[in-house]
Amino acid sequence: MAVQTGENEQALRKILDMTRLISIVILVIHFYYYCYAAFQEWGLSSTFSDRILGNIYRTGIFSSFVKSKLIALGFLTISLLGAKGRKDEKLSYKMAFAYLITGLLLYFASYLSMMLRLPAQEKAIVYTGITSTGFLLVLSGGTLLSRIIKSKFNNKDIFNKENETFPQEERLLENEFSINFPARYRLKNKVRNSWINIINPFRAVMVLGTPGAGKSYFVIRHVITQHIRKGFTMFVYDFKFDDLSKIAYNSWLKNKHRYRKPPRFFVINFDDLTRSHRCNPLEPSAMTDITDAAESARTILMGLNREWIKRQGDFFVESPINFLTAIIWYLKKYKDGEFCTLPHVIELMQADYDSLFTLFRTEAAKECEVLINPFLNAYLNDVMEQLEGQIASAKVAMARLSSPQLYYILSGNDFNLDVNNPDDPKIVCMGNNPQKIQIYGAVLSLYVNRLVKLVNKKGKIKCSLIFDEYPTIYTPLDTVVATGRSNLISTTIGVQSIEQVRRDYSREQAEVLINICGNLIAGQSSGDTAKQVSERIGKIMQDRESYSINSGDTSISRSKQLETAVPPSKISALSSGEFVGMVADDPDNKIDLKAFYCEIINDHAALKKEEENYKEIEVIRKLDNSMIQRNYFQIKQDIQDIIQSEIERLLNDPGLAHLVVKKG
Repeated sequence: MAVQTGENEQALRKILDMTRLISIVILVIHFYYYCYAAFQEWGLSSTFSDRILGNIYRTGIFSSFVKSKLIALGFLTISLLGAKGRKDEKLSYKMAFAYLITGLLLYFASYLSMMLRLPAQEKAIVYTGITSTGFLLVLSGGTLLSRIIKSKFNNKDIFNKENETFPQEERLLENEFSINFPARYRLKNKVRNSWINIINPFRAVMVLGTPGAGKSYFVIRHVITQHIRKGFTMFVYDFKFDDLSKIAYNSWLKNKHRYRKPPRFFVINFDDLTRSHRCNPLEPSAMTDITDAAESARTILMGLNREWIKRQGDFFVESPINFLTAIIWYLKKYKDGEFCTLPHVIELMQADYDSLFTLFRTEAAKECEVLINPFLNAYLNDVMEQLEGQIASAKVAMARLSSPQLYYILSGNDFNLDVNNPDDPKIVCMGNNPQKIQIYGAVLSLYVNRLVKLVNKKGKIKCSLIFDEYPTIYTPLDTVVATGRSNLISTTIGVQSIEQVRRDYSREQAEVLINICGNLIAGQSSGDTAKQVSERIGKIMQDRESYSINSGDTSISRSKQLETAVPPSKISALSSGEFVGMVADDPDNKIDLKAFYCEIINDHAALKKEEENYKEIEVIRKLDNSMIQRNYFQIKQDIQDIIQSEIERLLNDPGLAHLVVKKG
């Protein structure tokens, strides 16, 4: 087959060469006929050639001056149609047409030289020279045309933007739980309107993006406003208080009438105590068994010592947790939990060992006897180095929370944390302060841990949990994300990057949390975050074109192949307000186009006007420093009273006096 093809090409080349030769012969005969006098003077005529010329004349080829030239040009054109020159990317049509037009002008304008008053020989030389030059220029221009690459790469789309576009959901899909973001996206060369429809927020929403990507402004604020408008109870962790709290407060004021039973609004923040409610995260009625105390102890100590998160299971990590668990549970059992608050726990931890271990030998501490025995034995056996190693880390960490402001908030009881209680619905906002992130974050972690346990129960109403800058607190949310769907709990988690979650939690916890969130919205991200988001969106069919240039010809190959829809480099170059991601659907409401790469549309002017009209969160109570200090010292006194009264009780009872620890 290859031989046959080679023979065909060779035969075609011979035909083209012959056609070009015919064109040249006709042009030479044209010169001989119209410059006959000059040829005679040069002695280049004969009777034989004259006879042949006479026969040619009778064919009508010389019936007009241009006819023979047109026939010669026609044969030349035919020979050029099959020409295959070596391709060159630098050649352009402009150059080829310049040759052709100049050649044609000379070829036909040479007729004017025949009108010059010159001797026949000179006139023949001038005419032949100009016409031949024109002929050669036409030949060169035609050859150049065959060497130009007729199809070129699309240099305008150097970043492959058009190829990496794909259809997105343009319908607005709403239900009583949904969150809907209006957006616009590019499909090939057109900008189209679309919607990001989170129709099942109970499968959790993960919002990723570097600082300034627009997580709060474009996404989280709309989750708050739309869910309050749809009658959700709510908890908001507001990292930069009061940015989100103010949005929640004003949305609550505007939409209270939409609720079957209007929720109450509560705020916890440690900077402006006049605008903060008081709440006891260790409310004894909410702790049903010692495991609740153990979880609270783990949460608070992990929040204070982030490096412990990766060392869970170590002796010197678990020992302080057990010690703190015993203290919490002792206060829960003592006088039915009258003094079971975190400030009382902190103060009791600081008591001297004699007093502390005496309390742990009383009836109230029976249930935590197993937890406290190792510490008591170490103390009684004078293993003080081990004891200090077990307890000191907990005491030092907890002592950092000893401040009048924290004690004031943590020792009150304005509300409890079951925000989705149908009989007492609530919207609760808790504010952190980036300047005091480690201390406030630990306390807020405890609040969140207790709240998550209380809301994730059957028989409650729909609830939205919103966490801005989630890694700044320590509360594993994988359980509530995995099991909260059936209890109508929507969880929105804002993080800057996957690496940040891995740093503040463990790698395993970070991977689990990110992979079980059904809805993913990612703004500008880089590194491993961008790679994972890109992989989650997947691949689309894209056009591919390749060129192969050799000495004889150009080969152009076009194909379609699966390529990444949104490469990591595109995710790392997103502008503020641009997001990529994936939504989850319902069995009753299928969404075929789940992936999106679009710009969320915010009405900036309307939002700015709305913010200008926001009301400040109202002052809850008037306070002065003396009231806060008085509360602080009262808690310290409560602990002293407990120790004194218990020791006196034991000493006054001969049957219990042996329980009093007096060492040295």
